[in-house]
Amino acid sequence: MSRQEGIVIVGAGQGGFQAAASLREAGFTGPVTLVGEEPGLPYQRPPLSKAYMKGDAGIEQIELRPAAFFADHDIQIVNARAEAIDRAAQRVVLEGGEALPYAHMILATGARNRPLPVPGRELAGVYYLRSHADADALRERLEGARRVVVIGAGFIGLEFAAVARTLGHEVTVIEAAARPLARAVSPEMSAFFADAHTSMGTSLLLGAGVIGLIGAAGHVTGVETTDGMVHPADFVVVGIGVTPNVELAAEAGLEVANGIVVDAHLSTMDPAISAIGDAVAYPSRFADGLVRLESVQNAVDQAKAVAARLTGRPAPYAAVPWFWSDQSDLKLQMVGLAGPTDDAVLRGDPASRRFSVFRFRDGVLTAIESVNRPADHMLGRRLLAGTPTITPEQAADESFELKSLLGK
Repeated sequence: MSRQEGIVIVGAGQGGFQAAASLREAGFTGPVTLVGEEPGLPYQRPPLSKAYMKGDAGIEQIELRPAAFFADHDIQIVNARAEAIDRAAQRVVLEGGEALPYAHMILATGARNRPLPVPGRELAGVYYLRSHADADALRERLEGARRVVVIGAGFIGLEFAAVARTLGHEVTVIEAAARPLARAVSPEMSAFFADAHTSMGTSLLLGAGVIGLIGAAGHVTGVETTDGMVHPADFVVVGIGVTPNVELAAEAGLEVANGIVVDAHLSTMDPAISAIGDAVAYPSRFADGLVRLESVQNAVDQAKAVAARLTGRPAPYAAVPWFWSDQSDLKLQMVGLAGPTDDAVLRGDPASRRFSVFRFRDGVLTAIESVNRPADHMLGRRLLAGTPTITPEQAADESFELKSLLGK
């Protein structure tokens, strides 16, 4: 690659930052440009709904690296929106018309919040949580509000609900599905978190659809549900999932199917363009066909894999997927990918708030969900990296020493 045409990374989130850092760590000496829409330095998003929201961490604490790191490693940060990719000329066009040439491009465009599709969504006092600007607005709102309604019992919704309860607010969580975290965990784990949040004092409404937001003088005052009830709210937080940012890739003629489609090496149909992170649909041995994952681990590991390939060490992407969520004093850790019909085997007592659910398909381990039990999680990461040897009977037997499996 020439000095004039190095690597341009579109997206300055966790994956984009890691790609830039890993390229330098691997010895790449050409230009590295990191293009991000948000002002400032790249930062971590997971703390936004937890430590940052509570005020336990400021922006400096969640920045991935200080400004000196980027200067020392000759990584140029461009705060601008990428408007188009000119694949023939190998350049990306930014808002305002500036064009950046590239020998290789890495798309790390991430995802955006899915908007609430009901009347009243334009009212003041309706918030989403994706950026630190969103978190700043919510932190300020929490200082004076009393009644909070959270729409969506996924990770973001429940993490925010736990923080709001800790700060003493009245919290109602409304979820259209029959259980919280329905797309992510087993029914057994969902039941535990439903009980946990109810015990915190949160009102958890399941199987309740939202049909509209009620307001006065342009500000939200309540949420109307399908049962005809109106739930009073000083403000509303919406967390109903995300949509992958694939438009830039699609308009450039790249293949898109619930994400930017890549091969086992994370390369798109254009050999000069790779893609990583939340916006990417990739082949995984842990899933049937293509899968798109929204996790820090996946973004970081994919960034490292692409950086290795671009510096002469290609290998198929095969990292074990894992995830986590902190809700009050509960740390949920998940490893692997379970299907909705996979068997669930309980290890430990949920009443102790330290237990795991082992998931099996046809007797083969597919995933482990753990609460405050990090040893089980770490065991799962090691087992799933190879050929899982544990049986459902061993998983259920607390007297069985799980570590003994690692020597097999």
